[in-house]
Amino acid sequence: MTYDEYNDFCRSLPATTYVIQWGGSHVWKVGGKVFAIGGWEKGNKPAFTFKTSALNFDILKDEPGFRPAPYLASRGFKWLQKHQEPDISDEELKEYLLDSHRLVSLGLTKKKQKELGLNQNCH
Repeated sequence: MTYDEYNDFCRSLPATTYVIQWGGSHVWKVGGKVFAIGGWEKGNKPAFTFKTSALNFDILKDEPGFRPAPYLASRGFKWLQKHQEPDISDEELKEYLLDSHRLVSLGLTKKKQKELGLNQNCH
């Protein structure tokens, strides 16, 4: 996935905003909270950072191409970075980004979720 494809996908999710920060990274937020970061790569290959469930974090953190996210995981947050080979499919990466969007949006206040029209089918 290229950064343009990543930005197009994140833009398609509900109630998102985009900023460039932290050394030129593509940062996507929902309700003012970060859910995805495109950047912080070590080479010429795009890197994508996202929040994940505790289970996915434990499973993926040692898988080839993944690592605990720089800066975030060291603070105890369950964030991963997809940063090198082997590649995963764009569809798989989109699923991780979609899940990150959902996890972060669920952390917003109920009032903010309602304002943004998020998670209104959840009980």
